[in-house]
Amino acid sequence: MAKIIDGKAIAKEIHGEIADEVRSLSEKYGKVPGLAVVIVGMRKDSQSYVRMKRKACAEVGIKSLDLDLPEDVSEAEVIATVHELNANPDVHGILVQLPLPKHINEENVLSEISIEKDVDGFHPLNIGKLAMKGREPLFMPCTPKGCLELLSRSGISTKGKRSVVVGRSNIVGLPVALLLQKADATVTIVHSRTPDPEKIICEADIVIAAAGQAMMIKGDWLKPGAAVIDVGTNSVDDPSRKTGYRLVGDVDFEEASKVAGWLTPVPGGVGPMTVAMLLKNTLDGAKRKIIQ
Repeated sequence: MAKIIDGKAIAKEIHGEIADEVRSLSEKYGKVPGLAVVIVGMRKDSQSYVRMKRKACAEVGIKSLDLDLPEDVSEAEVIATVHELNANPDVHGILVQLPLPKHINEENVLSEISIEKDVDGFHPLNIGKLAMKGREPLFMPCTPKGCLELLSRSGISTKGKRSVVVGRSNIVGLPVALLLQKADATVTIVHSRTPDPEKIICEADIVIAAAGQAMMIKGDWLKPGAAVIDVGTNSVDDPSRKTGYRLVGDVDFEEASKVAGWLTPVPGGVGPMTVAMLLKNTLDGAKRKIIQ
């Protein structure tokens, strides 16, 4: 049976470490990290994610600043808001909640965030440095960074290991492949155009599943003893639940738990780590500014 990697417990441990560092910054310099979250419109999923971030900030002592903009706000107004936050010395991290409404170009907005406050790690310069040998980005994207933190805190080495990333999105697949490569893994990306993906996946020591396809990866696709990090969050119909649905990952948990060596659950695996890494990035940004 696979050892279940408890993302909630590991994230809680990280929250404790961050809270200690925030306290020491406050005592020594009289300043605390500040995170600004820009949210456009009233999407339910975005609102609940932002509430979770706000609560997490409060728990570790990070000052949270929320800017709620109306659905019909112009792109120029969103960019002007970003510029104001770039200039605000009490803000060390800026997060623009995605997706943005159709009439706003995401790339235009994100590229206006100061690289020194890009706690999401998606600025082209941060991603570019991540892709280059011997360069260090100021920030790494939160979910990919959380995946590697789960591996290292579970005692799973990446050095020379065959690692397969399933999915090639800008948010998870691509950056997690770059991070694994930086950590000396031998990396293959499997995507929707890959023929016979199971043949490649079954050779992997480490599998990062980020395809957005419910329970796509079956137990017999896995190498016995493999470490499996499931980034997928998909809702499937379940009449037995009050909500009428339940959340599942990209991996068939029941089957995989009989074959894998380590496995993250959904929910309670990667999700809590994304928020923990956002707090860590905000702390790192603040330390660079405050301890100059």
